[in-house]
Amino acid sequence: MFGIGFSELLLVGLVALIVFGPERLPGAARTAGLWIGRLKRSFNTIKQEVERELGADEIRRQLHNEQILQMERELKQSIQPPAATSTPPLPPAPEAAPATPVVNAPAATPEPPRQP
Repeated sequence: MFGIGFSELLLVGLVALIVFGPERLPGAARTAGLWIGRLKRSFNTIKQEVERELGADEIRRQLHNEQILQMERELKQSIQPPAATSTPPLPPAPEAAPATPVVNAPAATPEPPRQP
């Protein structure tokens, strides 16, 4: 991972043996292992949380894009004229018979007022 080979690990172990001594070296190694484990778990937790958030953001982005596409489709459908339907065209209207002329009847003459 970091390019540390066996010779580097051996050198670190010898320095640790000299610094801590043979009595405290196992306790220091155990403590270092616990701290490294905690760091790994913390990084994994943070990594999972970030991935989950990125996934949620991606899902939100996809839903938003789908909503925009749906709105565009609806707009196109409302703008486009209705498509030709499969119903046959209406037959031409029958010719209307010529109307008979109406003769204006003479207006009724009013009766003269009666005198008592």
